[in-house]
Amino acid sequence: MSTSYATKPDAGTQALRTLYFVRFGFAIVWAVLMMAIGKSITPGTVVLLLVYPLFDVAAAVVDFRTSGASRPKAPLYVNMALSLLTTVGLGVAAASGIPGVLRVWGAWAITAGIVQLIVAVLRYRLGGQWAMILSGGISVLAGGSFIVMAGGPKASLTSVAGYAILGGVFFLISAIRLHRRTAKAN
Repeated sequence: MSTSYATKPDAGTQALRTLYFVRFGFAIVWAVLMMAIGKSITPGTVVLLLVYPLFDVAAAVVDFRTSGASRPKAPLYVNMALSLLTTVGLGVAAASGIPGVLRVWGAWAITAGIVQLIVAVLRYRLGGQWAMILSGGISVLAGGSFIVMAGGPKASLTSVAGYAILGGVFFLISAIRLHRRTAKAN
């Protein structure tokens, strides 16, 4: 399998940049809402918890559809499956309380972080991917911390809001870098 990509930005690269901007905006809005109502498990927090991985599925579908033929697609399938499983897992875990939610979220952060690392490394030549590589690595570490936090006295849903903000910032950085690369190429 070849991982060399054209250095000139194409429509897929521009779509990826737009997707990253949208993901940044979504993450910030979602995190603010979670911080506002995420003190305990309520119907509102359950909806927010389920919307986040579902949005990730939708973003992976858009990414899949706009990726060029030479870009890796298998990791996107894996990401979609992980996010769908996480949605189900969060729905079940919400009935058991915050620690259960943090365990599921942590497992998702670890596995999705690994997939994000793989995708970003494979897309490295597109530009703007170092932030996605860093984000994937941090996601793996954060996932472990959510699992540890679930067993302690400070289990809180606001920690996942902070995670979403940081992830959103990495999407913003990558979007800006892709934008600059596109502007230079044109």
